[in-house]
Amino acid sequence: MVKLSVIVPFYNVQQYAPDTLRSLKSNAREDFEFILVDDCSRDGTPGILARAERELPGAVLVRHEQNGGLATARNTGIDRARGEYLTFLDGDDWLAPGYFPRLLAAIEELGCDFLRTDHVQCTARARSVHRVPVGRRNVVLDPREAILPADRSTSVDYAYAWAGIYHRRLVERGLLHFTDGLRTAEDRPWIWKLHREAESFAAVSLLGVFYRRGVASSLTQIGDVRQLDFIRAFDQVIAETAADREADVLLPKAVRTYCAIISHHLGSIERFEPPVAKKLKTLSAAALRRMPQDVLDEALDSMDLQRATRLRRLRRRPAAAGVAA
Repeated sequence: MVKLSVIVPFYNVQQYAPDTLRSLKSNAREDFEFILVDDCSRDGTPGILARAERELPGAVLVRHEQNGGLATARNTGIDRARGEYLTFLDGDDWLAPGYFPRLLAAIEELGCDFLRTDHVQCTARARSVHRVPVGRRNVVLDPREAILPADRSTSVDYAYAWAGIYHRRLVERGLLHFTDGLRTAEDRPWIWKLHREAESFAAVSLLGVFYRRGVASSLTQIGDVRQLDFIRAFDQVIAETAADREADVLLPKAVRTYCAIISHHLGSIERFEPPVAKKLKTLSAAALRRMPQDVLDEALDSMDLQRATRLRRLRRRPAAAGVAA
């Protein structure tokens, strides 16, 4: 039986894929499988993965004929996975040797639906540790109780899919798949769904994932229209949270987070191409008008003056017809 399935999407990462694959090899075990999803790469990545299919123990190579984005690539891996547990890694990141066996041992000891871990963020030569914003470690918790408070960073704000491990029962309950086609912020509806609907989780102080920031091909570095998918992602968060049995309690957190993300993008709008910047303003204004207005008023009142002023000004922007994300 396969104990752990590791899902690793790759797209045009020939510079980084060898490091990623070497780190997987240093985590291999006879009951682990590595599902390598080539999301229609156009550089040297396919050749690197073809060699890995032969040389990496447990490798399973899947190729997309069309580029579908990270969410769709992860879903392909989930559908192919056979493991009792699943986890993720991105094709430009890497792992410490022996990290996956320690991660698997931690969730088996705790017996919860999913486990969240800290990680190391790497920008050029700089390294910094980023912690799961959960105070209690190594104890099983109720995921719903980790969503709030609205005005502080919580576990739903730490949305990295690769910073954790997930029991197969989450797949069977329809909780682990991502929204197909989302090209950015794909982790946001996903982490909210996990915290609303899973039964148990825990956070552990285990370091082993090295997250590479500043990669030129990463969408976080590219100011094109794909970045605007954050609006579709957060619209989904708002809609699903509004349908929750505790909507009145949870919506303030969802709305405030959405507002913070809109403000963040507006604050760095110069990195977008001019037509995309214009569309960002139009779509964001429409998003503000779609939110529950009483909840939005409370969220803006609770934010700092600079962000609140920016969003109130945008809220008054005249509506434009026929604009879609």
